[in-house]
Amino acid sequence: MQQDMVLSLGQKMLEVTAMLAGPLLIPALIIGLLVGMFQAATQINEMTLSFIPKLAIVGIALVIFGPWMLTTLISFTRELYENIPALIG
Repeated sequence: MQQDMVLSLGQKMLEVTAMLAGPLLIPALIIGLLVGMFQAATQINEMTLSFIPKLAIVGIALVIFGPWMLTTLISFTRELYENIPALIG
């Protein structure tokens, strides 16, 4: 029974990690793709041209999704601390 709880805890951890990483990585991926297409069309090979927009969009996404991400992380951490006695035995 304890092993099942550890496995479900690991699964929940991976789900929370994906939920927290998604709102930051997906916009960066889309902007990187658009900038890459622009660079290919204009034959501009400037590294900062792809870095600056991705940095800006990740910052904007962090401002927008930050409170939700923080409450999700706090909720998971609180649940983890509450389950410590059950995990120990």
